Amino acid sequence: MPPFLQMVDPLGSVFASTLVAMVPVAVLLVLLAGLRFSALPAVILGAVVTLSLAVMVWQAPPAESFEAYGLGMLTGLWSVDWIVLWGVIIYNTMVATGAFEAFKQWLIQQATADIRVQTILMAWAFGALMEGLVGFGYPWAVVAPILIALGVADLAAIRVAAIANNAPVSYGALGAPIIGLAAVTGLPLMELSASIGKIVAILALLPPFVLIYLVSGRRGLRDGWPLGVVGALGFIAGQFPTSQFLGPYLPDVVGSLVCFAALLVFLKFWQPKVPLGFGGVPLEPATIRTGPGAAEAGDRISTRAAVRGLVPFGILVAVVVVWTGPWSPLPGYTPFAPAVKAISSLDYKITSVSFKWAPFVAGTAILVAWLLVVAFLRPTVSQLARTFRETFRQMWGALLVAPFIFGLANVFNYAGMANSMANGFAKIGPVYAVLAPVLGWIAVALSGSNTSSNAVFGAFQLTVGKLLGAPVLLFPALNSVGAEVGKPVAPQTASVGVATTSMVRKEGDVIRYNMPWTLVILAYLILIALLFYFVFPDAMRLR
Repeated sequence: MPPFLQMVDPLGSVFASTLVAMVPVAVLLVLLAGLRFSALPAVILGAVVTLSLAVMVWQAPPAESFEAYGLGMLTGLWSVDWIVLWGVIIYNTMVATGAFEAFKQWLIQQATADIRVQTILMAWAFGALMEGLVGFGYPWAVVAPILIALGVADLAAIRVAAIANNAPVSYGALGAPIIGLAAVTGLPLMELSASIGKIVAILALLPPFVLIYLVSGRRGLRDGWPLGVVGALGFIAGQFPTSQFLGPYLPDVVGSLVCFAALLVFLKFWQPKVPLGFGGVPLEPATIRTGPGAAEAGDRISTRAAVRGLVPFGILVAVVVVWTGPWSPLPGYTPFAPAVKAISSLDYKITSVSFKWAPFVAGTAILVAWLLVVAFLRPTVSQLARTFRETFRQMWGALLVAPFIFGLANVFNYAGMANSMANGFAKIGPVYAVLAPVLGWIAVALSGSNTSSNAVFGAFQLTVGKLLGAPVLLFPALNSVGAEVGKPVAPQTASVGVATTSMVRKEGDVIRYNMPWTLVILAYLILIALLFYFVFPDAMRLR
């Protein structure tokens, strides 16, 4: 049988075909945001709608459509779930053994009583570490209670944790969103990581200053701006080269660790002249003496205990770098790669959706890192049991969603629905450069998942870019970064993030409170998009 020939305009009208191609996306968004379905039933119903439209409207062969769906599910399981699972298990192993809590408390001790120092150290740097390892809203849930304990109002603490979480999300959960984006677009993983890293490096210049303003106002920003400079440049110094040369797995982890080092060294030589509390109120001398860094010696976490909490991150970085670096043949070994082929409705070339089974992908490297972490931390049997029990409780729903969303995305792409949608949006012309990050923002704001946003919109963004002659990496990269900017107003992320605060079941209040600053950062991202589209397009081309 010859490959299936896709139809770009099955309804005889570009406008109508574009609208109908958007129905699966609209169904997902209505179910998730409008009817407040949980993610799993929403993606299952979305898959039913997508398969029905693929077969009945785009006339895709039913057997091959189901095969494409199955290959997508395998991609979600192996390319995304396998890496996320072991990242969360490493985190929960550190929690069960007390290593993570010791490291966290030691960091709090290093901060002065000044709320600006505490915010940049804990919300910005520590939050990036949490996002890089776990993701899924857990940085909010961990960081917000710390800020509340340090004197920040509950709602403000959640907003600070959410805005601080903007820059790291694309590389969250050890790079899962970018791994998913590479899977649905067929673009090289290293090239995608590098292109997104360039955008994130510019984006990361803004949030530290916003955070300082949010906790201390204009007065706090006026003499606390050096903290913003060191916080931004410290994170970028680790994030940018890692994203360019080592791939999407570690930019957040390395960026946060370099940021910690830069901030702690900087604070040895410089501190704000007037220490401020939340709201920019000057601290009384007695308050300064009893700040988080002034605990009694007996209550303090020793450097040795802090190092015990830091070593697992060093093990993770070392194993992943050696295992997945450009010098390693392990990730490229693919014993088989079943595919379903079609003839593209746009260029009439063979296109395909596939599952590439590479047994030594990054998830396997992280499994090996976990085994070494276990050898170092030496958890008891009961602690290991607690680790796996807690991981299952936290992640079973998210781990089930990935296969279904990638199955949906595969059918969407195989049937030609993504091409039909791209054909309609390409009529907008170069102005689409403004819309590309906005679509990512909308998708994640309503679905709650950067990985899902990339799975559904990634191939579509790539096709629009090709039709407009844009740099091939730009629009997929903007989709991912636009999605990370939308995280503070995502209901599903907010529901996880408020779980450890007094704002439980008040996600609507949190989202409304976060919205204005999210739009400010989105506007900044649009300016970055225009910069790369019109001024530095070569930075977004395949090398």
